[in-house]
Amino acid sequence: MSLAQLFPKLGNDYSVTSPRDRRYNCVAWAAGVKEIWWQPDEHGIFYWPPDIPRQYTLEAYIEAFATLGYEVCDNDYLEDGYEKVAIFVEGNSPEHMARQLSSGRWTSKLGMWEDIEHALQGLSGGKYGEVVKVLKRRQERSEV
Repeated sequence: MSLAQLFPKLGNDYSVTSPRDRRYNCVAWAAGVKEIWWQPDEHGIFYWPPDIPRQYTLEAYIEAFATLGYEVCDNDYLEDGYEKVAIFVEGNSPEHMARQLSSGRWTSKLGMWEDIEHALQGLSGGKYGEVVKVLKRRQERSEV
């Protein structure tokens, strides 16, 4: 099945930015991690931040990203000095996360598939549901 079939709003407005990789998923990618899979599975097989409920709930995902300095914000616009992530929900369960790039576009890891660059709404309305929350944190700036 093609990306266009899975995500009808995506069309051709995306580019593949990495090869397939089974080591990490969209949640890890949104957190800036490429070495481990983030998932709140109840058996503790995958990484999940300590002391955060291992539940597939919006609240648990928000709490997990709060450990990285993220807080809920009210828009998905590019904002100077901030990094943003978006949480997609289908039904009552978070299904996907994306991270905003400095260009204002978004990057996503599609399961075990590739990473892509895309418009945020390109992945909505399909397999991942809709964006229901955007979180932001201050960018860390290195001093020279």
